Amino acid sequence: MTNIHRRAFIFFSFFIAIIFIGFFQSWNVALGIFNLCIISAIMALGVNIQLGYAGIFNAGVMGFAALGGLAAVIISYPPVPETIELGGSGVFLSLVILFVGTATVTFIYKSSLSSSIKKLTVPLTILMLLILFNLVGSPAIERIEAFEPAASGFLGGFGLPIILSWFVGGILAGIVAFLIGKLTLGLRSDYLAIATLGIAEVIIYFLKNEDWLTRGVKNVNGLPRPVPYEVDLQGNAWFIEFCDKYNFPLVETSSIVVKISYCLLFSGILITIFILSEIALKSPWGRMMRAIRDNEISARAMGKNVKARHLEIFIIGSAIVGLAGAMLTTLEGQFTPTTYQPLRFTFTVWVMVIIGGTGNNYGSLIGGFLVWFLWVEAEPLGLYLVELFTSPLSDTNPLRIQLITNAAHMRYIMMGLLLLLVLRFAPKGIFPEGR
Repeated sequence: MTNIHRRAFIFFSFFIAIIFIGFFQSWNVALGIFNLCIISAIMALGVNIQLGYAGIFNAGVMGFAALGGLAAVIISYPPVPETIELGGSGVFLSLVILFVGTATVTFIYKSSLSSSIKKLTVPLTILMLLILFNLVGSPAIERIEAFEPAASGFLGGFGLPIILSWFVGGILAGIVAFLIGKLTLGLRSDYLAIATLGIAEVIIYFLKNEDWLTRGVKNVNGLPRPVPYEVDLQGNAWFIEFCDKYNFPLVETSSIVVKISYCLLFSGILITIFILSEIALKSPWGRMMRAIRDNEISARAMGKNVKARHLEIFIIGSAIVGLAGAMLTTLEGQFTPTTYQPLRFTFTVWVMVIIGGTGNNYGSLIGGFLVWFLWVEAEPLGLYLVELFTSPLSDTNPLRIQLITNAAHMRYIMMGLLLLLVLRFAPKGIFPEGR
């Protein structure tokens, strides 16, 4: 079987599984899984660009995904006039102080002053910056968070179309990746993983506790949609006539139409990123990146700036993850900082890339589809298998009760089993990197 036939067979099998779920569970479930699979595949493509192209081990995936979610809130949520009046000017002034202070510290550090003067002036400048920032920003933040904390308590956003936040999320993640890369990309791979994981935790901690910006653990609900609402569809005469004509249930059909709309938008983004990734991989730039990945010493001997190229690809991959994070928040309709857990984003996305095949964009696609499909369906499938194998036992049997109660944990067993099987029989993934 050639590579083309193998790819076609695997992708065809996945779509057959989605159709199977649609017929035997519901089309709402099937389309919901498929939309999440698309977002997962985009994240896997971003991580594969970093690991597969350049060998960069980024363990801070969840931090960049969370920045994408933050962008969705800032761009799309309408502003809250009361909190802006109470503390908006103070927050803006504190951000100006932070920007000017950072620029001043950078100027002093890069100036031609003697090292002894720099050692004295840089810490003093940072100390003064922190004092001014706290004096100006803290009272304003307290006034903002004290205003109706149960329903508001934050500044809100700009009230723009939420699709714009997808690109802003990528840009925001890319800017943060630039700052992180400048500090960490000189580290060895294991230290780089520790550093990126720690910085991602700092980002999540910030989002959980800065209520004036994200409402913290109280979450931001009711984000606008780029597609119609089910209630609006159910109230339209043409949609009611359409459902009556074909005898479709009104409520369920409206939900299916919304999910199909999301699917079309997400598929357009996925196809665009995939095509650009393939072009980049097969270009001279992509060959240079793989040469750096395989032998940094030889690449440096040929005059390549390895650190600059690593920073470049670290920014690109992180921006794609940030874009996917904004898409995920759009799909969920809310921003929940507590859901950004390492298992959900970092570990799961890494499993997608490893199972699919590092360095192969087709592998990232099938890895994202397959892993997320199993992640969602493992629980009902595990419950079905447990009930099937324990059916000879009585309903009051302690073993049967224990197994049924813990059937939800089957997803962890199946994920681990899938990873072990792929690493045993296909160490380079389902679609290994091409020569």
